[in-house]
Amino acid sequence: MYDIVTFDCYGTLIDWEDGISSAILAAALREGRELDRNVVLRAYSEIEPQVESEPYRPYRDVLAETASRVAARLGWDLPASRASFLAESLPGWKPFPDTNPALDRLVAAGYRLGILSNTDDDLLAGTRESLAAPFSLVLTAQQLRSYKPGYRHFEAARTQLGEARWLHAAQSYFHDVVPAHSLCIPVAWINRKHESPSGTARPDFEFGSLAELADVLCGNPESP
Repeated sequence: MYDIVTFDCYGTLIDWEDGISSAILAAALREGRELDRNVVLRAYSEIEPQVESEPYRPYRDVLAETASRVAARLGWDLPASRASFLAESLPGWKPFPDTNPALDRLVAAGYRLGILSNTDDDLLAGTRESLAAPFSLVLTAQQLRSYKPGYRHFEAARTQLGEARWLHAAQSYFHDVVPAHSLCIPVAWINRKHESPSGTARPDFEFGSLAELADVLCGNPESP
């Protein structure tokens, strides 16, 4: 159906929520603070896009600034000197259980793979050690000095891919589905939490997991 499938990394391939919440809860506990996971994730999801929308800074600095602002919102006095724990934890964030099997199936079926990620090159390199599949296209915020939902990732990918038939797959409606739809790039929403769209953009496909995406793209006869 396509020549290449690109993915957002954190939240789509990697369990972003578990990585973020585990790191923040552990750091707070070391300082005698007990935080609620859902409250932390809600605050983080609101604050990180605000930080990314400000003048460009490396993603490890985005993580530190976001951690500091989340802590401040939750009444935790987190000194800037100790806010680097998120970046330090990132390479250890785990893939979803279906990630590597789905990627392996796509490669076996003849698809090329790519990553369009809001991160730094070195942080993504650490993450890729847990992803066995090869990626022929990798674009990061560090390379482009821009964060999705800005268009630079998608425009750069389109330039490099030329006439290749391309599908982008991502969990984030805000960061990926909306800009891909705006640029008329076919997009699959990996809607693991079965959320409703928050705007007018609609994905070309919607799946509850990467396994479901692989079922369809690899021609599984049991797929809907």
